[in-house]
Amino acid sequence: QVQLVESGGGLVQPGGSLKLSCAASGSIVNINSVGWYRQAPGKERELVAESRVRSTTYADSVKGRFTISSDIAAKMVYLQMNSLKPEDTAVYYCNLRLGTLKKSDYWGQGTQVTVSS
Repeated sequence: QVQLVESGGGLVQPGGSLKLSCAASGSIVNINSVGWYRQAPGKERELVAESRVRSTTYADSVKGRFTISSDIAAKMVYLQMNSLKPEDTAVYYCNLRLGTLKKSDYWGQGTQVTVSS
């Protein structure tokens, strides 16, 4: 059974930085993608960043400020967030997608990021 645990969230002032971490455990084979999503109060969950073998995708709202990275051998995924804005406030979720023809999605429990002065 695959499990994901996020950490690194917290309260930060506008313009500040945070680095989120996601630790994966269990049988992880045939990785399709790793990613970060977020959900603000009253809004739907949205993609923040996604990394595949040959491509990385960022939401327009975070391009140039956020960077996704991973250490597959260590089963870790990271999200470096710089120049944070109040509108970045949300619960951030780590996502792991396995498989090619038949895909399986795994999610962490989420970590709260609050950007406020």
